Amino acid sequence: MVRAGRPTRSDALLAIAVSCLVAAAVVTDTGPISRSVLAYAFAAGFGALMLVSRRWPVSALAATAAGLVLYYLLDLPPIGVAVPVAAALYAAADHGRPFAAAGIAAVLLLVSVTARLAEGDDLTYVVGLALGSDAVLMLAVIALGDATRSRRALRAQMARQAAAAAEERRREAAREVDTERIRIARELHDTLGHTMSVITLQAAVAEEALDGGSVADVRGAVTTIGTAARSAMSELRATLGTWLGGPGTREPPPGLDRLRDLADGVIRSGLPVDLHLTGDVSAVPTVVGTTAYRVVQEALTNALRHADANRVTVSVRASATGLALEVADDGHGAPADQPAEHGHGLRGMTERIALLGGSVHVGNLEGGGFHVQAHLPVGRAAR
Repeated sequence: MVRAGRPTRSDALLAIAVSCLVAAAVVTDTGPISRSVLAYAFAAGFGALMLVSRRWPVSALAATAAGLVLYYLLDLPPIGVAVPVAAALYAAADHGRPFAAAGIAAVLLLVSVTARLAEGDDLTYVVGLALGSDAVLMLAVIALGDATRSRRALRAQMARQAAAAAEERRREAAREVDTERIRIARELHDTLGHTMSVITLQAAVAEEALDGGSVADVRGAVTTIGTAARSAMSELRATLGTWLGGPGTREPPPGLDRLRDLADGVIRSGLPVDLHLTGDVSAVPTVVGTTAYRVVQEALTNALRHADANRVTVSVRASATGLALEVADDGHGAPADQPAEHGHGLRGMTERIALLGGSVHVGNLEGGGFHVQAHLPVGRAAR
């Protein structure tokens, strides 16, 4: 591709070199001074054309070839054929026009051979040694210019590929950061949301117990608040430790083995929970068990906060192919004008299950209440 631009330092050096080479051939001429002066003018012109070869490579080459023909028509001192146009041929090939350069070179050689034969030069010498040496030199500089251009294009392509790869790595790192940020936000929402619901309800219980003078009830509420706070702090430290990558032991993520503790905490907050576990839940992969725990936790949190329910039923059934769970309460359900998936918690629940290839359904029950049904494929998660 032709690259237009102002002459560079290398163009100026090439122009000087061309002028000097032609002038060196002229300096040996013993003819009239006027003839030498005109030959030197041509030498300067050949060099000047190199200064515009970057902007107009083919035009500069054509002008050089035409100037060379005119030079010999004026019967000026011999300077050869290939040398004056070598730089112009190189420039044209270097700027992506090797075929144009080869065509002009072929025309120039044909004119030279025809002129020499017309002047009576020896056929063997003209067609053999002279033509061969000029053709080899011209082809060599064209090949060199095209090779230089190809290497430059290859380097540019490699640089673009490297830049694209770096940009893709940056985007991938940004996506990983966003994914981790969302995961941590979801963990904090699930952990702190449930704990704050328990603390809020127990604080209300403690306040009523103080008004009623029941020290035992106050102590029980405060104990539940402390237990919930310690559990939340433990999970919070584990989550932040994973994020920061700090040293120290980290508690394993909560799973199906902690559903009973979760249910007991809700029961202490005043909402009865019936928990039913069916099948070999110990064989469930950790990631599936943790996801199931978070789903149940979010469902119980919503029942505590919004449902005004009297009882919640949690059913978990493990099989060889998947884990099915359902959380249903007997509260007033979600408002009719509000989507069932409204809220960060339910959206996070749906995203968790979708990441494992599972399915989830949430909605109101006939006759009142709200339920969450989910299915998680055990085999896929295990792989």
